Parts: sequence; C-alpha cells; structure tokens
Amino acid sequence: MHDVVIIGGGHNGLVCSAYLAMAGLKVVVLEQRSVVGGAAVTEEFSPGFFNSVASYAVSLLHPRIIADLELAAYGLRIVERPISNFLPLDDGRFLKVGGGRTKAEVAKFSARDADRLEDYRARLEAIADVLRATVLETPPNVVEGRPLAAIGELLKAGRIGNRIRGLGLGLQRDLLDLFASSAGDFLDGWFESAPIKAVLGFDSIVGTYTSPYAPGSAYVLLHHCFGEVNGKKGLWGHAIGGMGSITKAMARAAATHGVEVRLSTHVRRVLVENGRAVGVETDKGETIRATAVAAGINPKLLYLHLVDPFALPEGFRRRMERWRCGSGTFRMNVALSELPDFSALPGSAPAEHHASGIVIGPSLAYMEGAFFDARCLGWSRRPIVELVIPSTLDDTLAPRGQHVASLFCQHVAPCLPDGSSWDDHRDAVADLVIATVESYAPNFGRSVLARQIFSPYDLERTFGLVGDDIFHGALDPRQIFSARPMLGHADYRGPIAGLYLCGAGGHPGGGVTGAPGHNAAREILRDFRRRRLAGAR
Repeated sequence: MHDVVIIGGGHNGLVCSAYLAMAGLKVVVLEQRSVVGGAAVTEEFSPGFFNSVASYAVSLLHPRIIADLELAAYGLRIVERPISNFLPLDDGRFLKVGGGRTKAEVAKFSARDADRLEDYRARLEAIADVLRATVLETPPNVVEGRPLAAIGELLKAGRIGNRIRGLGLGLQRDLLDLFASSAGDFLDGWFESAPIKAVLGFDSIVGTYTSPYAPGSAYVLLHHCFGEVNGKKGLWGHAIGGMGSITKAMARAAATHGVEVRLSTHVRRVLVENGRAVGVETDKGETIRATAVAAGINPKLLYLHLVDPFALPEGFRRRMERWRCGSGTFRMNVALSELPDFSALPGSAPAEHHASGIVIGPSLAYMEGAFFDARCLGWSRRPIVELVIPSTLDDTLAPRGQHVASLFCQHVAPCLPDGSSWDDHRDAVADLVIATVESYAPNFGRSVLARQIFSPYDLERTFGLVGDDIFHGALDPRQIFSARPMLGHADYRGPIAGLYLCGAGGHPGGGVTGAPGHNAAREILRDFRRRRLAGAR
C-alpha cells in the first residue's frame, strides 16, 4: 500500500510527489498519457523537428522549487530572451520591449509614455513583490465551527495585511485597481500610445477568454509579472530542450527519491470509504490503495467525474459545476524552412527580435475585437498570435538552418456558437492564423514545412484541459487566492478527508510554477504528521 497516490503526471503532480518522497513517503504517480509532463512536454511533431507541444515559455517556475529539487543537476538549463517582445504594426513601424531599450522604443510613439515607464514598472513591481511572497503560502482559509483553526487563518490574513499595509496608500489603491478593474482601463490611465498598451495588455488575455476591457483582466496582467529567469525578475526565457526538459528533470528528481511513475494509466474513479479517500481505480479495473489521494488535474475533472456525487456535499458539488473554465486558445507548432521576414523589420537572418515573444495584436482595440468576433463567430477573423521561435536560442530543436515556432493564438470559442465540432474547422482556422502572421511577414506561409494543430477541443481531449483552460480555471476575482477553488477549500483539502488538490486549480493558479504542487505537499505532510501523533496512520 502507498502513502499517497497522485492523479496526473503534469509538472505540479511531479513537484508534489518529489516533496512527499523527500519527506519519506511512498508515492505513486498515475499519468494517462504515454509520456510524463502533462502539458509541459517536448515532442517530435515532424521528422527532425521538436517543440514544446502545449506550454511554451518559462518565467513563473519558482526558483525555490528549482533549488529544492536540484533541477539543474537533472539537466534543466534556462536561457533568457535577448529582448522580451517584438510588436510589428500595420503601418510598417514596430516596438521592441526589453533588453534595456524599452524607453527609447516607446519614445518613438510618445515621449510622455516613455517618461512614465519607470514609475509604472516600479509601482507594478512593488505590488508584484507583495503577491509574489504569497505564491508558496497556503491562503487564509474560511472555516466554520472550528474556533482554534479560525485563529490560525486570521494570523495568516494578518501577515498578508501587514505586507499590503507596507505598500502605502497610493500603491494600495493601485492594488485594488489591479484586482477589480480591466487591464485596458488600468493601462489607459497610464499611457496614451497604442503599441505599449498592446504589449503590456497582451499579458491580460493570455489563456483568458475575455476582452482586455473586462473587469478583472488587470489581475491576469499582474499574474504574469510574478516570474523571473535566472534570478532576474520579470524576464521570460526558454528551457533548453523545450518545456519537456523541465518535467523530465522533475521526474528524475522524483525517481531519485523513490517515486514510482506509471504511464498510460487512466484513473476511472477515486475510492471513498467511510467518508475518506482510500485510493483509486483505473480504467483497467486495477485498485491502487493509499492513505491519501492527490490530484493535479482540473478540479472539475476530479470532483465531477472521478468522485461519487453522493460522497460530496450538495452545495460543494453545485458550486463546482459553476467553476468557470475557458482559455479561448488555439495552439500550433510549425516547422520552418527560414525565419519570418517582417515588413516592419526586414530580414530572415537570425536577429534579436526573432528570439523574442512576437505579438501580433497591435492595439487593445484589436484584441477586444478579436474577443467579440469569437463570441459571435466562433473565432476571430483577425486573431491575436504570439509567435515564439525557440530554435533561435536552442539548436537541439530543428535541423541546421531550419526552425520551429510556437503559435499561441487567441481568441477562439471553447465551444462553437453554432454547435458544430472543432474537428470540422481546425484546418481552416490554422490557415487563418498562418495568413495573419503572413500579413506581417510575407514569407511566413511558404516557409511552413509542417504543422501540428491543437484546437480547444484537442487541448481538452489530449491534455485534460477542461474548456481548453490552461490555468485549470479562470483567474478572476471569484476564483483566486482564498476562493480557489472555492471558499472553505483554499488549503488544498477537499470536503472528503484524505483527498487533496495539487494542480493549478489551487492557489496560485496557472502557469508552469510548481507552486500548487509544492504547497499541497506541505499540507499533506502536515496531515500525515498529525495522524502519526494521533496513532492514526
């Protein structure tokens, strides 16, 4: 019998398993796919061409987790982008961000905006630091009928309150705006030129099926400010070998400490006896018993598909049915014979802008239009595309002189409004995405040698991303921090004893952070210690 069985071998499940095993527990991880890593995997999608299949960039992976699991010793190496972003514009101009040149670049469009950049960054960074400190903490949990437990939760809230108080009144007002307002309104209050607002505002709709002018979208912008690369805050980078190198390193670290990982093992249901989770049953009829069960999957999948509905409180289940999911994402990987030759910055020889995050989305108005298109038509006629070409930084991914690119595309409807299947429209939308990039880089279409396409439905059925939600649940004020996945269960424990959530459906949410797995492991270990003291293990 195992101490803990973990459902899902994505990065959070692996992190959770490693910490538990490091503490001496016997752990088995069950992954339904034939490869470990969940959505953070590298695969050969065309002969000789490898790419990060779903997740595609590094910044949010927590440095403490990298250090604790000694991921560098297991092969992880992260390199920085030379500049953060490149934004080509319809009028032939462009904006580069990062690499020490943002102010000069923004000044091409507005001297006023260039002068405001430093204050904007300083204020956003101060707020991000306060929230960054909560990433590896269990949020204050709402409890009923347990006075002693309530005292502990109040102390947690008090510590967070002290950090917020340290910001001062002006930054506290900005913090409120970032939690309650739209990214568009927030950025309009700072800047006047469209290009800088577009580059910054893109982060507010990444993996979020909404307009940049929707209330709450400013928090998503802030969520993407938490990260760092090689100790440098706010940067984005690339893991050599693709995102799969991260989860391979995690799996090796876990195995070193005795974790067993079983691939091609689909869990059919969680076993509950006398109100306690006691193991799982696979689709092959195998029963795997354990003292505790943890799940790195979307909470909707866990509680609505793997748990007997009669084992859950009715109010909990009803609330979980309303858990909001949907990223509006269409994902492509392409093999390229040459680098894109942009009209705004001609040349297909490798240059710094090719190694950045290339954003096709010249204004917030463009992004809002893309969302409304998707709501009405199923996909945007002028989609938002982030083009990342990791082979410019990593020569292990493509044959010499050729390249691979990730295209992360918004907005598309998770479910088409006319009720038709994404299988019938996948290729047409892929053609539209390529044509959209081609309108800025005329050689792009003819340079595509092969392509791998994931519609929203493909992302769901391949990786278990309910509603194609890359965050395992929308990051809006109703579903973050103490309300993730819902009030009363922010401590990674569900309403069934011995059943835990260790995936991105728990705090702090989505992105390749490892934080939910880390935090859930801490709570699981705390419960094991309590049971040992009580002689209940």
